[in-house]
Amino acid sequence: MSFARFALRRLAEMTATLLGASFVVFGAMYLAPGSPASFLLAGRSASPEALAAINRQYHLDDPFLVRYLRWLGDVLQGDFGRSITYRTDVSRLLGDRLPTTLTLITMALVVVVIAGLLLGWIGAVRGGATDSAILVGTALAVGTPSFVAAVLLQGLFAVNLGWFPSSGAGDGFADMLWHLTLPSIALALYLIGMLARVTRSAMVEALAGEHVTVARSRGVPERQVIRRHVFRNSLSTVLTTGGLIVSTLLVCTILVETAFSIGGIGQLLELSTTTKDFPTVQAISLIIVALFMIVNFVVDMLLPLVDPRIALGSRRSAT
Repeated sequence: MSFARFALRRLAEMTATLLGASFVVFGAMYLAPGSPASFLLAGRSASPEALAAINRQYHLDDPFLVRYLRWLGDVLQGDFGRSITYRTDVSRLLGDRLPTTLTLITMALVVVVIAGLLLGWIGAVRGGATDSAILVGTALAVGTPSFVAAVLLQGLFAVNLGWFPSSGAGDGFADMLWHLTLPSIALALYLIGMLARVTRSAMVEALAGEHVTVARSRGVPERQVIRRHVFRNSLSTVLTTGGLIVSTLLVCTILVETAFSIGGIGQLLELSTTTKDFPTVQAISLIIVALFMIVNFVVDMLLPLVDPRIALGSRRSAT
């Protein structure tokens, strides 16, 4: 199968999966107890005429499939509806908050990739006491939930030492980076441990391969052996964790944003879920699913390029 056909096939599969996910996202909110009308009334009694007006305004009396198709058509045009809580367009809410969340996730991802790959490389190559120390450290990192890391970092570096802000997202790009430093580390800590252990295991396995023995016997410099024959052959295993890393970042950002009072879509999702702001929850959930699927698609495209031994028709799940 050619690369172009493989890419088109994966795009078609991703589109079909995203369509199914949109149906689930839209329908799941209506399975929850309560309704948007009950929240809008805020516990007050309403006449049948007032209730009918609310249902008519938000199309709550229409059949489920009609509501879904109308919502899907609007989403495809970039219209996610109107927030019940904030009484404004959901697209405007997302436009105000999404850059903060994407910046936080990007900073955390950079920290995860650099620290995770470096620690995994060092542990596999040096071995001995260094490897043992890295294994212990990464085990502690993996065992520390993001919200616990957020509280500890906030208490030590923000409250006690005063090195970093304790809350907020800052004003301006440079100030935002400063405010998001601690949250990005808290968000990245667990994934650093996971990626480091995956990288180390893959490189240790590659080090035991015959191709490494042959390269060394031919006098190839050790740095070149590690770089070309060990690390490169480990990249396919590392890449398959990409989807899991991004999905974890997307989920854990809700906890971290709440802990640091960051006005991103994670905190918005939590507030909207509490107040049953259906349009906002549906929009954010769909965006999260779409981002996760896009990452998986990119991983699938990169795998055959990183490791030509992987057939284009084969799929290696990142989850």
